[in-house]
Amino acid sequence: MPVDTSIDDPNSPAALLYKLCCRLLGKGTDLKDKSPEISEHFQYALRLVGSRFAPTVATDEFRVVERIKRKLLKEKREVDIAVFSELYRKLASQPVLKNRWAILYFLLSVSESSGADHSHGQAAGAASFFGQGLPTYLTSTPAVSTQASQRPSSHTPGVLSMTHATESSSGVSSVASRSLDPTPTPASFAPNYGPTPSVHFADEVLMQEGSDGSHLATLVAQSLSVSQNRLPTSGQSSALPSAVRFMSYGYDTQNTSYEISEAALLRDIIYIFQGIEGKVIKFDQANDAYRIDPKLGVPKPVRELVHKVAELGWLYRKIRKYLDAHAGDKAMGLVGQSFCAALQQELTEYYRLLAVLEGQHQVGDAGVVGEGASGSLTLRRLMVWTYDPMMRLRTLAALVDACKGKKGGALLSALHSNMQHGDPFVKSLVRHILNLVARPIRVILDRWIYEGELDDLYNEFFVAVDYDTKYDRLWYEKYSIRKPMLPSFISMELGTKILNIGKSINFIRHVCQDRSPIRGGEEKALDYNKSQEASAAAQLTADEEFGGTALQETVDIAYRETSKRLLEIFFSKYKFLDHLRALRLYLLLGQGDFIRHLMDLLESDLAKAASTLYMHNLTGVLETAIRATNAQYADPEIIERLDCRLLEVSPGDTGWDVFSLDYHVDGPISTVFTPECMIHYLRIFNFLWRAKRMEYCLTEMWKQQMTTRRMLKSLPEVSPILHMCHMLGTEMIHFVHQMQYYITFEVLECCWAELKKQVTEASDLDHIIAAHETFLDQVLNRCLLDAESRKMLTQLRAIFDLIIQFQNAQESFFSAATTELQLRQRLEKAVELRTDEGEWGMTEWDEEEERRRSVKFIDDVIPDTRAQLRVLSKSYQDMVQQFLMMLTSHQDVSLRFLSFRLDFNEHYKKREPKLRSPLTHRFSKRVKTPAN
Repeated sequence: MPVDTSIDDPNSPAALLYKLCCRLLGKGTDLKDKSPEISEHFQYALRLVGSRFAPTVATDEFRVVERIKRKLLKEKREVDIAVFSELYRKLASQPVLKNRWAILYFLLSVSESSGADHSHGQAAGAASFFGQGLPTYLTSTPAVSTQASQRPSSHTPGVLSMTHATESSSGVSSVASRSLDPTPTPASFAPNYGPTPSVHFADEVLMQEGSDGSHLATLVAQSLSVSQNRLPTSGQSSALPSAVRFMSYGYDTQNTSYEISEAALLRDIIYIFQGIEGKVIKFDQANDAYRIDPKLGVPKPVRELVHKVAELGWLYRKIRKYLDAHAGDKAMGLVGQSFCAALQQELTEYYRLLAVLEGQHQVGDAGVVGEGASGSLTLRRLMVWTYDPMMRLRTLAALVDACKGKKGGALLSALHSNMQHGDPFVKSLVRHILNLVARPIRVILDRWIYEGELDDLYNEFFVAVDYDTKYDRLWYEKYSIRKPMLPSFISMELGTKILNIGKSINFIRHVCQDRSPIRGGEEKALDYNKSQEASAAAQLTADEEFGGTALQETVDIAYRETSKRLLEIFFSKYKFLDHLRALRLYLLLGQGDFIRHLMDLLESDLAKAASTLYMHNLTGVLETAIRATNAQYADPEIIERLDCRLLEVSPGDTGWDVFSLDYHVDGPISTVFTPECMIHYLRIFNFLWRAKRMEYCLTEMWKQQMTTRRMLKSLPEVSPILHMCHMLGTEMIHFVHQMQYYITFEVLECCWAELKKQVTEASDLDHIIAAHETFLDQVLNRCLLDAESRKMLTQLRAIFDLIIQFQNAQESFFSAATTELQLRQRLEKAVELRTDEGEWGMTEWDEEEERRRSVKFIDDVIPDTRAQLRVLSKSYQDMVQQFLMMLTSHQDVSLRFLSFRLDFNEHYKKREPKLRSPLTHRFSKRVKTPAN
């Protein structure tokens, strides 16, 4: 398509291009200026821009790069090929540029156009003009570039850009390629080169690295300009970066006796880079550094420069020493060997740099290039070229120091701590090393979370296994977290998830005896086995560090799938919820009709001494109670697990003290209902059974009072005793009923509702275990069965013992009164019978016998019973009063408010002044007292 060359329209592309030519030539921007010079440059620029709209190669950045290299190779410019490769690497590392192919193709087109124009001798001035600032191998013929290399350029200052680009591989090889970039140096080490400037080389390098993408193309051209020794004039020296100024000046020294040539120093330095002592430069053991013999005549600036460059050899020697000491050491484990392999890989790239430096040095010794020419090797150029390798080896040496004596996850933690660095170059390098070193851990991790197998021969993984532990304790003791081996970039929460994934898989396989697939887990394990290396390589890239979001997502997915499968097996196959409900109904007395009927059937047996009980009798009574109540409709598997149990017998114990229900658990559900948990259930049952017995006894006592009162109407002398029994019994009934209400509704029902909610919402087995343990702890604490409430429990048991004593006293009195009533009724019938027969109703002997018996009952039984009831009443009230005092000072709010219900009419509050103070004040005072 023809190009519109009309410049009548000031906004047309041709007019804008014409203005650009005018401004570059310093002629202003007047479109009416038709001078031959402007017209010549305008025509050339127009032909350059508009002649190739269709690219001669496909839009492939790699092909353009290869074409440029082939062009340079054809012109026998191998040095420029290395320079171009390094500059292209820097260009590719810049995220700002989005169309690198167009930039490279433009530079290639300019170079080809410039070469064609020079070969035909056309528009040489214009080509020279538009070639300013571009690489000489793209804008001029070899003859022109050679000429340009012999004189300083007044247009663009040169700079050797040094960047710390992130590399997917080692990156030292790129530095080796950069070493071919020639840098201007003085012709010799002769004195009086001029004043030595103050140079901050690293700052200049970082400043150049911070360049944006628009500056990068100019930076490429400037770097190539330096490769042709086109230094600025004295008036432009301030525009040079400090690295170039450092290489442009010599040192001021008065030492004129030179014994060592620069070539000899370079030869020794190359040996030093390989950890080999040279003829001049030796290793100083005292200073732990490479030093030049102080007796040799080497200028002080040169000596200092050599010492700085020799640090690279010292770093290499340190790393090499670590590798030689630990290579093949199985005690380091797979992670340690991976670290050695990563270091060796870095040193392999370092060896390439040494090969390039050796080649450059040999070229200079052969006289192919003259000293100070673009291809020669000098100390100052060597210092610039080894800057990036120096930084790299310093980082590696720091990693070697940090990883000494560490293995496995601890070694990964040491590497990760060094990645917390402000320098992106160091951070990128350490990330790359960390990903390589972490590969064995990732392989172990993948097999653990997908197959449940722990292939950790050297104990490097943070999950430990105890092979001596049996499968019934698998969940608690077989697997654990080895904290020293937990990498610092993996949190304890994430590590616990990883532990639970493999533990759940093993639990399903070995305890639940379930071999079905875990929702895609088996397929993932199969894919992992088929493409283990490919998967590891895909997961461990240089851009994503091990332990990042990808690992978190992988673990979360495997965790959800495995835990969900485990809970499904737990709830469906092993009926965990049914067993949990059975414990609530039978051991926690939730099945009321069954418990009441069982207590009625066992009353006669449990009243006997504990040593007279037999298990087969109790088991028979239990089966009778089951068949007579709603418990018969329960799942047969549940009923089969229900049994009787006799606790340890102490002297004086009755059957009530040692009887207990028991529930047998085995298999996977025993992981939740552990032996410790079942002991807690027995303790709770014993407490609830005792409280239920108090309620049962008081109910029987009340019924006995109601029936006996009517029967004893003919004995007016027993009315005060009956009144005392009724009053004391009523107090006890109120106390026991309030305790029963508190235990049943505020403790058991509330805790049970919370447990059901937690079990329903549980995401894994650990949550169920934790919820169940929390349930038992809450019940134990609120039922006064914990260690802190031991005194209160003792007080409560003392109150229960008083209730039993009151029951015995009342029964004894009722028995005596009933016997007296029966004797009196029998005497009355005898008197009536004798009277009817015409005899005396009572003889003198009968009257005396009746008098003695009545006196014994009235003067002995009634006063003794009255005294006994008074003592019981006084003891009971004192016990309850002390118990209320303990309740009001308890930490649990529900227990403190229980005291209100127990003393609803403030009877005990009136008797005890301490109970009159506010509960909140008394509780806060009790809490603050220990702190004071």
